[in-house]
Amino acid sequence: MSIYDYSVPTPKNGDLSLADFKGKVLLIVNTATGCGFTPHYKDLEDMYERFHEKGLEIIDIPCNQFAGQTPGNDEEIHEFCQLKYNTQFPQMKKSEVNGENALPLYKYLKSQKGFEGFGRGPKALMMGTMLKKIDKDYKNNPEIKWNFTKFVVDRDGSVAARFEPTADMKDVAACVEKLL
Repeated sequence: MSIYDYSVPTPKNGDLSLADFKGKVLLIVNTATGCGFTPHYKDLEDMYERFHEKGLEIIDIPCNQFAGQTPGNDEEIHEFCQLKYNTQFPQMKKSEVNGENALPLYKYLKSQKGFEGFGRGPKALMMGTMLKKIDKDYKNNPEIKWNFTKFVVDRDGSVAARFEPTADMKDVAACVEKLL
């Protein structure tokens, strides 16, 4: 299977086929409205504005699996993002990214790019300390660790990179720009 065999549910009970994005660079991200990483929306919107016409598509998948940091319904989440960050990229239905009810897309993404660590610095140390309490084996499984984990898919549909929420957004933008 390839990335183009998957779809994601939309807030209006439809499905968005990723086959519609063949030939584009995709940035797929699980998001939250009440997280310390929520300001990533600003950087995501900046990337969208800079690179959309060059072939970037951002697929925003709100998720409430991490400390209940996305409590609203789809409409409330969308309003928050538009009012606070003026987001223009498509936002999908709130969904799960881990466990039995995880979107099939996320099972695929995790099979293509597993967890490689949080990097260095205070945020990385904080995430590692927190996750040891939740999952002692977190370093050895591909599960999504927190909100704002980003997958970058190249124009051929290959998963090119996985960025944990602690990654510098400049590194994410550089990866996207290189693939455009």
